[in-house]
Amino acid sequence: MKRELVIHGIYRHFKGNSYIVEDVAIDSETNDKLVIYRALYGDGLLYARPLEMFLGPVDSKKYPDVKQKWRFELVTNNSAMAK
Repeated sequence: MKRELVIHGIYRHFKGNSYIVEDVAIDSETNDKLVIYRALYGDGLLYARPLEMFLGPVDSKKYPDVKQKWRFELVTNNSAMAK
């Protein structure tokens, strides 16, 4: 199953915090796609993570008690409101 990233979508990390996806950037050295996302808590820090990792599953061996399947799960699709 191929997952699609939603720009301006709000995602919940498997550890519980929420983030909004700002955009996708290209790493100038590797040409890898990086998701640029902002914390919706605290100081609203901006983060970058490889696209495949962002959309990937939780490591069930490292986190056996986690109920969420994906590292980040879409909670709200704000893409229509952002246009």
